[in-house]
Amino acid sequence: MDPQAKDVDAYTEFAKAKGMEIKYVIDTHIQADHLSGGVRLAQVTGADYCLHESADVSFDFTAVTDNKDLDLGNVAIRVLHTPGHTPESISLLVTDKTRGPEPWFLLTGDTLFVGAVGRPDLPGNAEESAAQLYKTLQEKILTLPDALEIYPGHFSGSVCGAGMSGKASSTLAFEKRWNPALILDRAAFIEKMTSGTPPKPADIEVFLHANRTGRPQ
Repeated sequence: MDPQAKDVDAYTEFAKAKGMEIKYVIDTHIQADHLSGGVRLAQVTGADYCLHESADVSFDFTAVTDNKDLDLGNVAIRVLHTPGHTPESISLLVTDKTRGPEPWFLLTGDTLFVGAVGRPDLPGNAEESAAQLYKTLQEKILTLPDALEIYPGHFSGSVCGAGMSGKASSTLAFEKRWNPALILDRAAFIEKMTSGTPPKPADIEVFLHANRTGRPQ
C-alpha cells in the first residue's frame, strides 16, 4: 500500500525472500508529498495497480469501489471509500481468516492518523473537503469495532496532517478517547481543519503531475 518510487526494489526483494507474490498494488489516494512507486511496482510484478474508481489520472488502472472485497487467500481486504483528505481516498479493512471472521486492522492511509486526521486542503476546496472528511470519520470509520487496530500512512514529521503522534499504530477505541479531532462537532471540526494548516509539501505540483500521469521518473 502507498509504495514510494524509491522503495520499489525493497518491495520486490522482500516478497521474493518470503516466497510471496504481489497481487495488488494499492495507492490509497493520489499522493501529493512523494513520488508514487505504484505503477512501476505493478509493472515489474505483474500485479494489478488499484485506485478508487474516482481517481483523476491519465492512465489505466484497476478501479476499486466502496465495499469491494479483495481475496488474498487467508487474508481478505475490504475497500472503504473514505473521502476527505482527497476525493478518491480509500482505507483498507483487513481480516486474517486464520484468526477468525472479524476484521483485525484498518489501513487508514491519510484519513485517520494517531492523534490527528488528514488535512483536507491539498486538493483545494478545503471547507467542502473538511465536511466530507467529518462525514467519513463519523459514518465510515468510527462505526467500526472499537478493538480494530489502526495503521495510518504517516506519523509525526509528515506534512499530511497536523498534530499527529510519533506512534505508528493505535486502536479505534484509543483514538475515540484521545484524538482531539474526533470529539468535535461538525462546525468545530470544519473550523479546526481549515485554519492553521501547515505549509503544503514542497514540490507538490511536481508530485501530483507525476502521480496523475504515472510517470514518476
